[in-house]
Amino acid sequence: MFDKTGLYAFIDENAAEYLAISHKVWEYAELSLKEFKSAALYVEALKKEGFDVEENLGGIATAFSGTYTEGPAPGTPGAGPVIGILGEFDALSGLSQEPGALQQMAPKDDALAQSQGGSGHGCGHNMLGAGSFGAACAVKQFLSETKTPGTVIFYGCPGEEGGASKAFLAREGVWKALDCALTWHPGSLNAVTTGTCNSCTQVLYQFKGVAAHAAGNPFDGRSALDAVELMNVGTNYLREHMKRECNLHYAMIDGGGFSPNVVQPHASVLYMVRAVKVKDVKELQARVDKIAEGAALMTETTYERIFVDGTANQLPNTALEKVIWNNLNEAPLPVYTAEERDYAASLKKTWKKADALPGLGAEFDKEIAAKVKELTDSNNRAINDFVYPFYSGNEFKPGSTDVGDVSWLTPTVQFNAVTWPAGSPGHSWQNVACGRTTIGDKGLLYAAKVLAGAAADLFTKPELLAAAKAEFAKRTEDEQYLCPIEDDAVPYVIEG
Repeated sequence: MFDKTGLYAFIDENAAEYLAISHKVWEYAELSLKEFKSAALYVEALKKEGFDVEENLGGIATAFSGTYTEGPAPGTPGAGPVIGILGEFDALSGLSQEPGALQQMAPKDDALAQSQGGSGHGCGHNMLGAGSFGAACAVKQFLSETKTPGTVIFYGCPGEEGGASKAFLAREGVWKALDCALTWHPGSLNAVTTGTCNSCTQVLYQFKGVAAHAAGNPFDGRSALDAVELMNVGTNYLREHMKRECNLHYAMIDGGGFSPNVVQPHASVLYMVRAVKVKDVKELQARVDKIAEGAALMTETTYERIFVDGTANQLPNTALEKVIWNNLNEAPLPVYTAEERDYAASLKKTWKKADALPGLGAEFDKEIAAKVKELTDSNNRAINDFVYPFYSGNEFKPGSTDVGDVSWLTPTVQFNAVTWPAGSPGHSWQNVACGRTTIGDKGLLYAAKVLAGAAADLFTKPELLAAAKAEFAKRTEDEQYLCPIEDDAVPYVIEG
Protein backbone atom coordinates (compact mmCIF):
# COMPACT_ATOMS: atom_id res chain seq x y z
CA MET A 1 0.00 0.00 0.00
CA PHE A 2 1.22 3.48 -0.93
CA ASP A 3 1.07 5.13 2.51
CA LYS A 4 3.09 8.04 3.90
CA THR A 5 6.20 5.91 3.99
CA GLY A 6 5.68 5.43 0.28
CA LEU A 7 5.26 9.21 -0.14
CA TYR A 8 8.53 9.89 1.63
CA ALA A 9 10.32 7.21 -0.37
CA PHE A 10 8.96 8.60 -3.64
CA ILE A 11 10.32 12.06 -2.78
CA ASP A 12 13.72 10.62 -1.85
CA GLU A 13 13.85 8.54 -5.04
CA ASN A 14 13.14 11.62 -7.15
CA ALA A 15 15.12 14.09 -5.04
CA ALA A 16 17.68 14.71 -7.77
CA GLU A 17 14.97 16.21 -10.02
CA TYR A 18 13.67 18.58 -7.34
CA LEU A 19 17.14 19.66 -6.24
CA ALA A 20 18.16 20.28 -9.85
CA ILE A 21 15.19 22.64 -10.23
CA SER A 22 16.08 24.46 -7.02
CA HIS A 23 19.71 24.86 -8.07
CA LYS A 24 18.84 26.03 -11.57
CA VAL A 25 16.31 28.60 -10.29
CA TRP A 26 18.95 29.75 -7.76
CA GLU A 27 21.29 30.36 -10.69
CA TYR A 28 18.64 32.18 -12.72
CA ALA A 29 17.79 34.50 -9.79
CA GLU A 30 15.08 36.30 -11.78
CA LEU A 31 13.23 39.28 -10.32
CA SER A 32 9.47 39.54 -9.82
CA LEU A 33 7.37 39.05 -12.95
CA LYS A 34 10.55 38.52 -14.99
CA GLU A 35 10.95 34.82 -14.10
CA PHE A 36 10.67 33.58 -17.70
CA LYS A 37 13.43 30.96 -17.53
CA SER A 38 12.26 29.69 -14.14
CA ALA A 39 8.64 29.46 -15.29
CA ALA A 40 9.65 27.62 -18.46
CA LEU A 41 11.67 25.16 -16.37
CA TYR A 42 8.65 24.35 -14.20
CA VAL A 43 6.25 24.11 -17.13
CA GLU A 44 8.55 21.59 -18.82
CA ALA A 45 8.89 19.59 -15.60
CA LEU A 46 5.11 19.56 -15.01
CA LYS A 47 4.45 18.31 -18.53
CA LYS A 48 7.10 15.62 -18.13
CA GLU A 49 5.41 14.45 -14.92
CA GLY A 50 2.02 14.19 -16.63
CA PHE A 51 0.26 17.27 -15.27
CA ASP A 52 -2.27 19.20 -17.35
CA VAL A 53 -0.55 22.58 -17.67
CA GLU A 54 -2.13 26.00 -18.06
CA GLU A 55 0.23 28.85 -18.86
CA ASN A 56 -0.32 32.62 -18.71
CA LEU A 57 -2.59 32.00 -15.72
CA GLY A 58 -4.79 35.00 -14.98
CA GLY A 59 -3.11 36.88 -17.82
CA ILE A 60 0.25 36.89 -16.00
CA ALA A 61 3.04 35.80 -18.33
CA THR A 62 5.05 33.84 -15.71
CA ALA A 63 2.09 32.36 -13.80
CA PHE A 64 0.98 28.80 -14.51
CA SER A 65 -0.65 25.73 -13.02
CA GLY A 66 -0.30 21.98 -13.32
CA THR A 67 -3.36 19.83 -12.58
CA TYR A 68 -3.82 16.12 -12.01
CA THR A 69 -7.18 14.49 -11.30
CA GLU A 70 -7.81 10.94 -10.20
CA GLY A 71 -11.39 9.75 -10.64
CA PRO A 72 -14.33 11.98 -11.58
CA ALA A 73 -13.66 15.56 -12.63
CA PRO A 74 -14.11 18.27 -9.97
CA GLY A 75 -17.73 19.27 -9.54
CA THR A 76 -19.13 15.97 -10.80
CA PRO A 77 -20.62 13.11 -8.72
CA GLY A 78 -18.00 11.10 -6.88
CA ALA A 79 -15.26 13.69 -7.32
CA GLY A 80 -12.72 14.11 -4.55
CA PRO A 81 -11.36 17.32 -2.99
CA VAL A 82 -9.37 19.87 -4.97
CA ILE A 83 -6.15 20.80 -3.14
CA GLY A 84 -3.77 23.50 -4.31
CA ILE A 85 -0.05 23.56 -3.52
CA LEU A 86 1.56 26.97 -3.98
CA GLY A 87 5.06 27.55 -5.34
CA GLU A 88 7.17 30.72 -5.75
CA PHE A 89 10.41 31.35 -7.64
CA ASP A 90 11.30 35.06 -7.77
CA ALA A 91 14.51 36.56 -6.39
CA LEU A 92 15.60 39.87 -4.87
CA SER A 93 17.87 42.55 -6.31
CA GLY A 94 21.36 43.25 -4.97
CA LEU A 95 21.92 39.82 -3.43
CA SER A 96 24.02 37.91 -5.95
CA GLN A 97 26.17 35.49 -3.96
CA GLU A 98 28.39 32.43 -4.09
CA PRO A 99 26.97 29.14 -2.75
CA GLY A 100 28.29 28.21 0.67
CA ALA A 101 30.05 31.56 1.18
CA LEU A 102 30.96 32.90 4.62
CA GLN A 103 31.29 36.52 3.63
CA GLN A 104 29.41 38.85 1.33
CA MET A 105 30.95 38.84 -2.11
CA ALA A 106 30.23 38.93 -5.81
CA PRO A 107 30.48 35.55 -7.55
CA LYS A 108 33.90 34.78 -9.02
CA ASP A 109 32.16 33.33 -12.08
CA ASP A 110 31.59 36.36 -14.32
CA ALA A 111 29.04 34.48 -16.42
CA LEU A 112 27.00 33.67 -13.32
CA ALA A 113 27.19 37.25 -12.08
CA GLN A 114 25.99 38.54 -15.45
CA SER A 115 23.18 36.01 -15.70
CA GLN A 116 21.95 36.89 -12.21
CA GLY A 117 22.19 40.62 -12.80
CA GLY A 118 23.22 41.09 -9.18
CA SER A 119 20.10 39.32 -7.89
CA GLY A 120 19.83 36.44 -5.44
CA HIS A 121 17.32 34.25 -3.61
CA GLY A 122 17.42 36.02 -0.25
CA CYS A 123 13.97 34.68 0.60
CA GLY A 124 14.69 31.15 -0.58
CA HIS A 125 12.06 30.97 -3.30
CA ASN A 126 14.27 28.65 -5.34
CA MET A 127 13.69 26.09 -2.58
CA LEU A 128 10.06 27.05 -1.99
CA GLY A 129 8.97 26.28 -5.53
CA ALA A 130 11.03 23.09 -5.81
CA GLY A 131 9.74 21.73 -2.49
CA SER A 132 6.13 22.43 -3.45
CA PHE A 133 6.67 20.87 -6.88
CA GLY A 134 8.10 17.73 -5.27
CA ALA A 135 5.08 17.53 -2.99
CA ALA A 136 2.67 17.88 -5.92
CA CYS A 137 4.45 15.08 -7.79
CA ALA A 138 4.27 12.82 -4.71
CA VAL A 139 0.57 13.58 -4.19
CA LYS A 140 -0.13 12.79 -7.86
CA GLN A 141 1.58 9.44 -7.39
CA PHE A 142 -0.37 8.83 -4.18
CA LEU A 143 -3.73 9.53 -5.85
CA SER A 144 -2.81 7.32 -8.81
CA GLU A 145 -1.45 4.39 -6.75
CA THR A 146 -4.30 4.34 -4.23
CA LYS A 147 -7.06 5.28 -6.70
CA THR A 148 -8.17 7.99 -4.29
CA PRO A 149 -10.56 10.44 -5.98
CA GLY A 150 -9.21 13.97 -5.94
CA THR A 151 -7.36 16.74 -7.73
CA VAL A 152 -3.97 18.25 -6.92
CA ILE A 153 -2.95 21.53 -8.53
CA PHE A 154 0.55 22.99 -8.41
CA TYR A 155 0.45 26.77 -8.81
CA GLY A 156 3.46 28.68 -10.09
CA CYS A 157 3.03 32.03 -8.36
CA PRO A 158 5.44 34.71 -9.62
CA GLY A 159 6.17 38.13 -8.18
CA GLU A 160 5.78 37.55 -4.45
CA GLU A 161 8.52 40.10 -3.79
CA GLY A 162 6.80 42.83 -5.79
CA GLY A 163 3.93 41.85 -8.04
CA ALA A 164 1.51 39.98 -5.76
CA SER A 165 0.41 37.49 -8.39
CA LYS A 166 -1.71 35.58 -5.87
CA ALA A 167 -3.73 38.74 -5.22
CA PHE A 168 -4.22 39.33 -8.96
CA LEU A 169 -5.30 35.68 -9.28
CA ALA A 170 -7.62 36.19 -6.31
CA ARG A 171 -9.29 39.06 -8.17
CA GLU A 172 -9.89 36.62 -11.04
CA GLY A 173 -11.47 34.08 -8.66
CA VAL A 174 -8.80 31.39 -9.17
CA TRP A 175 -8.63 30.29 -5.54
CA LYS A 176 -12.38 29.78 -5.18
CA ALA A 177 -12.03 26.50 -7.09
CA LEU A 178 -9.99 24.97 -4.24
CA ASP A 179 -11.14 23.09 -1.17
CA CYS A 180 -7.93 24.24 0.52
CA ALA A 181 -4.46 25.55 -0.23
CA LEU A 182 -1.13 24.42 1.22
CA THR A 183 2.22 26.14 1.10
CA TRP A 184 5.48 26.58 3.00
CA HIS A 185 8.37 28.99 3.26
CA PRO A 186 12.11 28.54 3.83
CA GLY A 187 13.27 29.66 7.25
CA SER A 188 15.21 28.84 10.39
CA LEU A 189 12.44 26.92 12.19
CA ASN A 190 10.34 23.85 11.49
CA ALA A 191 7.08 25.46 12.56
CA VAL A 192 3.48 26.17 11.67
CA THR A 193 2.84 29.75 10.54
CA THR A 194 -0.09 31.35 12.34
CA GLY A 195 -1.56 34.75 13.14
CA THR A 196 -2.27 37.61 10.79
CA CYS A 197 -0.25 40.34 9.09
CA ASN A 198 -0.55 43.65 7.27
CA SER A 199 -2.51 44.37 4.14
CA CYS A 200 -0.87 46.78 1.71
CA THR A 201 -0.91 48.52 -1.64
CA GLN A 202 1.93 49.89 -3.76
CA VAL A 203 1.41 52.84 -6.10
CA LEU A 204 3.98 54.55 -8.32
CA TYR A 205 3.68 58.31 -8.95
CA GLN A 206 5.55 59.53 -12.02
CA PHE A 207 5.70 63.34 -12.16
CA LYS A 208 6.39 65.27 -15.35
CA GLY A 209 7.53 68.89 -15.47
CA VAL A 210 9.41 71.29 -17.76
CA ALA A 211 13.19 71.45 -17.98
CA ALA A 212 14.98 74.79 -17.80
CA HIS A 213 18.38 76.25 -16.96
CA ALA A 214 18.43 76.43 -13.17
CA ALA A 215 20.31 79.75 -13.17
CA GLY A 216 19.40 81.35 -16.49
CA ASN A 217 15.63 80.88 -16.63
CA PRO A 218 14.37 78.76 -13.73
CA PHE A 219 11.08 80.65 -13.91
CA ASP A 220 10.31 78.83 -17.15
CA GLY A 221 10.85 75.43 -15.53
CA ARG A 222 8.40 73.26 -13.61
CA SER A 223 10.21 70.85 -11.29
CA ALA A 224 8.97 67.27 -11.08
CA LEU A 225 11.45 66.73 -8.25
CA ASP A 226 9.83 69.56 -6.30
CA ALA A 227 6.51 67.76 -6.74
CA VAL A 228 7.94 64.52 -5.35
CA GLU A 229 9.50 66.31 -2.39
CA LEU A 230 6.29 68.20 -1.63
CA MET A 231 4.34 64.97 -1.84
CA ASN A 232 6.68 63.36 0.67
CA VAL A 233 6.34 66.36 2.99
CA GLY A 234 2.58 66.13 2.72
CA THR A 235 2.42 62.43 3.53
CA ASN A 236 4.75 62.91 6.49
CA TYR A 237 2.34 65.50 7.89
CA LEU A 238 -0.43 62.98 7.29
CA ARG A 239 1.19 60.49 9.69
CA GLU A 240 -0.24 62.30 12.74
CA HIS A 241 -3.75 61.85 11.39
CA MET A 242 -3.65 58.18 10.38
CA LYS A 243 -5.14 55.33 12.36
CA ARG A 244 -2.56 53.80 14.70
CA GLU A 245 -2.45 50.50 12.82
CA CYS A 246 -1.60 52.26 9.52
CA ASN A 247 1.82 52.98 8.10
CA LEU A 248 3.46 54.60 5.07
CA HIS A 249 6.73 53.83 3.29
CA TYR A 250 8.18 55.44 0.17
CA ALA A 251 11.21 55.12 -2.08
CA MET A 252 12.59 57.58 -4.63
CA ILE A 253 12.64 55.69 -7.94
CA ASP A 254 13.77 58.61 -10.11
CA GLY A 255 15.39 61.76 -8.74
CA GLY A 256 15.29 63.64 -12.02
CA GLY A 257 18.87 63.23 -13.17
CA PHE A 258 22.40 64.12 -12.04
CA SER A 259 22.71 67.83 -12.79
CA PRO A 260 21.60 70.36 -10.16
CA ASN A 261 21.81 73.09 -12.80
CA VAL A 262 18.72 71.77 -14.60
CA VAL A 263 15.15 72.07 -13.39
CA GLN A 264 14.25 68.38 -13.22
CA PRO A 265 11.53 67.53 -15.76
CA HIS A 266 10.83 64.05 -14.39
CA ALA A 267 10.86 62.33 -10.99
CA SER A 268 9.09 59.33 -9.49
CA VAL A 269 8.28 57.99 -6.05
CA LEU A 270 6.92 54.57 -5.07
CA TYR A 271 4.55 54.44 -2.09
CA MET A 272 3.52 51.49 0.06
CA VAL A 273 0.44 51.96 2.24
CA ARG A 274 -0.03 49.45 5.04
CA ALA A 275 -2.74 48.56 7.56
CA VAL A 276 -4.14 45.35 8.99
CA LYS A 277 -7.42 45.59 7.06
CA VAL A 278 -7.71 46.17 3.32
CA LYS A 279 -10.54 48.64 4.02
CA ASP A 280 -8.18 50.89 5.99
CA VAL A 281 -5.50 50.58 3.30
CA LYS A 282 -7.92 51.74 0.62
CA GLU A 283 -9.06 54.71 2.73
CA LEU A 284 -5.49 55.82 3.43
CA GLN A 285 -4.45 55.24 -0.18
CA ALA A 286 -7.16 57.67 -1.30
CA ARG A 287 -5.69 60.34 1.01
CA VAL A 288 -2.20 59.75 -0.36
CA ASP A 289 -3.60 60.15 -3.89
CA LYS A 290 -5.01 63.54 -2.93
CA ILE A 291 -1.60 64.64 -1.65
CA ALA A 292 -0.04 63.64 -4.98
CA GLU A 293 -2.67 65.72 -6.76
CA GLY A 294 -1.95 68.65 -4.46
CA ALA A 295 1.80 68.40 -5.09
CA ALA A 296 1.20 68.54 -8.83
CA LEU A 297 -1.04 71.59 -8.44
CA MET A 298 1.54 73.40 -6.31
CA THR A 299 4.30 72.84 -8.85
CA GLU A 300 2.22 73.08 -12.05
CA THR A 301 3.39 69.60 -13.04
CA THR A 302 1.44 66.56 -14.16
CA TYR A 303 1.70 63.01 -12.92
CA GLU A 304 0.76 59.46 -13.82
CA ARG A 305 -0.55 57.18 -11.09
CA ILE A 306 0.33 53.52 -11.64
CA PHE A 307 -1.11 50.85 -9.35
CA VAL A 308 1.63 48.25 -8.80
CA ASP A 309 0.25 45.64 -6.40
CA GLY A 310 -1.53 44.95 -3.14
CA THR A 311 -2.09 42.16 -0.64
CA ALA A 312 -4.62 41.25 2.04
CA ASN A 313 -3.94 40.22 5.62
CA GLN A 314 -3.60 36.54 6.50
CA LEU A 315 -6.63 34.57 7.72
CA PRO A 316 -5.37 31.73 9.95
CA ASN A 317 -6.94 28.27 10.04
CA THR A 318 -6.22 26.31 13.20
CA ALA A 319 -7.68 23.07 11.83
CA LEU A 320 -5.22 23.04 8.94
CA GLU A 321 -2.39 24.17 11.19
CA LYS A 322 -2.93 21.02 13.30
CA VAL A 323 -2.78 18.85 10.18
CA ILE A 324 0.52 20.46 9.18
CA TRP A 325 1.98 20.22 12.68
CA ASN A 326 1.17 16.51 12.86
CA ASN A 327 2.98 16.02 9.57
CA LEU A 328 5.95 18.09 10.68
CA ASN A 329 6.32 15.48 13.40
CA GLU A 330 5.58 12.45 11.22
CA ALA A 331 7.99 13.23 8.40
CA PRO A 332 11.59 12.28 9.18
CA LEU A 333 13.60 15.35 10.18
CA PRO A 334 16.81 16.05 8.25
CA VAL A 335 20.00 14.65 9.73
CA TYR A 336 22.91 17.07 9.45
CA THR A 337 26.55 16.17 9.01
CA ALA A 338 29.35 17.63 11.12
CA GLU A 339 30.41 19.71 8.11
CA GLU A 340 26.90 21.16 7.71
CA ARG A 341 26.72 22.04 11.40
CA ASP A 342 30.16 23.66 11.26
CA TYR A 343 29.14 25.75 8.26
CA ALA A 344 25.92 26.83 9.97
CA ALA A 345 27.85 27.82 13.10
CA SER A 346 30.36 29.81 11.06
CA LEU A 347 27.66 31.54 9.00
CA LYS A 348 25.77 32.40 12.17
CA LYS A 349 28.75 34.45 13.35
CA THR A 350 28.23 36.89 10.46
CA TRP A 351 25.14 38.52 11.98
CA LYS A 352 24.20 39.98 15.33
CA LYS A 353 22.65 37.47 17.69
CA ALA A 354 18.95 38.04 18.35
CA ASP A 355 17.94 38.54 21.97
CA ALA A 356 14.40 37.20 21.64
CA LEU A 357 13.52 33.53 21.40
CA PRO A 358 12.41 32.50 17.91
CA GLY A 359 8.82 31.98 16.85
CA LEU A 360 5.45 33.54 17.58
CA GLY A 361 4.59 30.95 20.24
CA ALA A 362 7.52 31.90 22.48
CA GLU A 363 6.35 35.51 22.43
CA PHE A 364 2.83 34.78 23.66
CA ASP A 365 3.03 31.49 25.60
CA LYS A 366 5.32 31.07 28.63
CA GLU A 367 5.34 27.27 28.48
CA ILE A 368 6.33 27.34 24.82
CA ALA A 369 8.99 29.94 25.58
CA ALA A 370 10.51 27.67 28.23
CA LYS A 371 10.46 24.70 25.88
CA VAL A 372 11.98 26.66 22.99
CA LYS A 373 14.72 27.99 25.26
CA GLU A 374 15.56 24.44 26.22
CA LEU A 375 15.50 23.24 22.60
CA THR A 376 17.69 26.04 21.31
CA ASP A 377 20.32 25.60 24.05
CA SER A 378 19.72 29.15 25.33
CA ASN A 379 19.44 30.35 21.73
CA ASN A 380 23.00 29.28 20.78
CA ARG A 381 22.15 26.32 18.57
CA ALA A 382 23.43 26.66 15.01
CA ILE A 383 20.58 24.72 13.37
CA ASN A 384 17.11 24.38 14.87
CA ASP A 385 16.87 20.66 14.17
CA PHE A 386 13.56 20.13 15.95
CA VAL A 387 9.84 20.70 15.41
CA TYR A 388 8.62 23.88 17.10
CA PRO A 389 5.86 23.40 19.70
CA PHE A 390 2.35 23.86 18.32
CA TYR A 391 0.91 27.34 18.63
CA SER A 392 -2.11 28.84 16.90
CA GLY A 393 -3.41 32.36 17.35
CA ASN A 394 -4.59 35.59 15.79
CA GLU A 395 -1.57 37.68 16.76
CA PHE A 396 -0.27 40.33 14.37
CA LYS A 397 3.04 40.26 12.45
CA PRO A 398 4.07 43.45 10.63
CA GLY A 399 5.00 42.05 7.21
CA SER A 400 2.78 41.40 4.18
CA THR A 401 2.27 38.41 1.87
CA ASP A 402 -0.04 37.61 -1.02
CA VAL A 403 -0.72 34.23 0.61
CA GLY A 404 -3.17 36.33 2.64
CA ASP A 405 -5.35 36.83 -0.43
CA VAL A 406 -5.57 33.08 -0.96
CA SER A 407 -6.54 32.58 2.69
CA TRP A 408 -9.68 34.74 2.31
CA LEU A 409 -11.03 32.60 -0.55
CA THR A 410 -10.22 29.06 0.62
CA PRO A 411 -8.88 27.48 3.83
CA THR A 412 -5.12 28.04 3.68
CA VAL A 413 -2.10 27.03 5.73
CA GLN A 414 1.61 27.81 5.60
CA PHE A 415 4.59 26.51 7.53
CA ASN A 416 8.34 27.08 7.75
CA ALA A 417 11.03 24.48 7.25
CA VAL A 418 14.68 24.90 8.18
CA THR A 419 16.83 25.84 5.18
CA TRP A 420 19.40 28.08 6.89
CA PRO A 421 20.95 28.57 10.35
CA ALA A 422 19.09 29.67 13.47
CA GLY A 423 18.27 33.37 13.42
CA SER A 424 19.38 34.03 9.86
CA PRO A 425 18.21 37.55 8.90
CA GLY A 426 15.51 37.87 6.25
CA HIS A 427 16.38 38.89 2.68
CA SER A 428 20.09 38.51 3.37
CA TRP A 429 23.18 37.38 1.50
CA GLN A 430 23.52 34.65 4.12
CA ASN A 431 20.20 33.16 3.01
CA VAL A 432 21.33 33.24 -0.61
CA ALA A 433 24.58 31.47 0.20
CA CYS A 434 22.94 28.79 2.35
CA GLY A 435 20.06 28.26 -0.09
CA ARG A 436 22.42 26.54 -2.50
CA THR A 437 23.93 24.14 0.05
CA THR A 438 22.95 20.69 1.28
CA ILE A 439 21.31 22.37 4.31
CA GLY A 440 18.86 24.06 1.96
CA ASP A 441 18.48 20.88 -0.09
CA LYS A 442 17.52 18.85 2.96
CA GLY A 443 15.06 21.50 4.08
CA LEU A 444 13.14 21.60 0.82
CA LEU A 445 12.87 17.79 0.69
CA TYR A 446 11.57 17.76 4.27
CA ALA A 447 9.02 20.45 3.33
CA ALA A 448 7.91 18.38 0.34
CA LYS A 449 7.27 15.41 2.61
CA VAL A 450 5.28 17.51 5.09
CA LEU A 451 3.13 19.01 2.32
CA ALA A 452 2.54 15.64 0.66
CA GLY A 453 1.68 13.97 3.96
CA ALA A 454 -0.77 16.73 4.86
CA ALA A 455 -2.45 16.47 1.45
CA ALA A 456 -2.75 12.70 1.81
CA ASP A 457 -4.47 13.17 5.17
CA LEU A 458 -6.89 15.71 3.73
CA PHE A 459 -7.74 13.46 0.78
CA THR A 460 -8.38 10.38 2.92
CA LYS A 461 -9.83 11.82 6.14
CA PRO A 462 -12.90 13.89 5.21
CA GLU A 463 -13.36 15.10 8.78
CA LEU A 464 -10.10 17.08 8.61
CA LEU A 465 -11.14 19.07 5.56
CA ALA A 466 -14.65 19.49 6.96
CA ALA A 467 -13.22 21.03 10.13
CA ALA A 468 -11.04 23.41 8.11
CA LYS A 469 -14.01 24.49 5.99
CA ALA A 470 -16.23 24.99 9.02
CA GLU A 471 -13.61 27.19 10.67
CA PHE A 472 -13.13 29.15 7.43
CA ALA A 473 -16.89 29.75 7.18
CA LYS A 474 -17.02 30.99 10.77
CA ARG A 475 -14.06 33.34 10.34
CA THR A 476 -15.55 34.86 7.19
CA GLU A 477 -19.21 35.09 8.21
CA ASP A 478 -18.91 38.71 9.42
CA GLU A 479 -16.20 39.92 7.04
CA GLN A 480 -15.86 39.06 3.37
CA TYR A 481 -12.78 39.30 1.17
CA LEU A 482 -12.02 42.79 -0.09
CA CYS A 483 -9.51 42.52 -2.91
CA PRO A 484 -6.69 45.10 -2.67
CA ILE A 485 -6.09 44.95 -6.43
CA GLU A 486 -7.88 47.72 -8.31
CA ASP A 487 -10.33 46.67 -11.01
CA ASP A 488 -8.38 48.03 -13.97
CA ALA A 489 -4.88 47.24 -12.66
CA VAL A 490 -2.52 44.90 -14.51
CA PRO A 491 0.73 43.41 -13.16
CA TYR A 492 3.39 46.10 -13.41
CA VAL A 493 7.15 45.62 -13.48
CA ILE A 494 9.16 48.45 -11.95
CA GLU A 495 12.34 48.89 -13.95
CA GLY A 496 15.63 49.96 -12.41
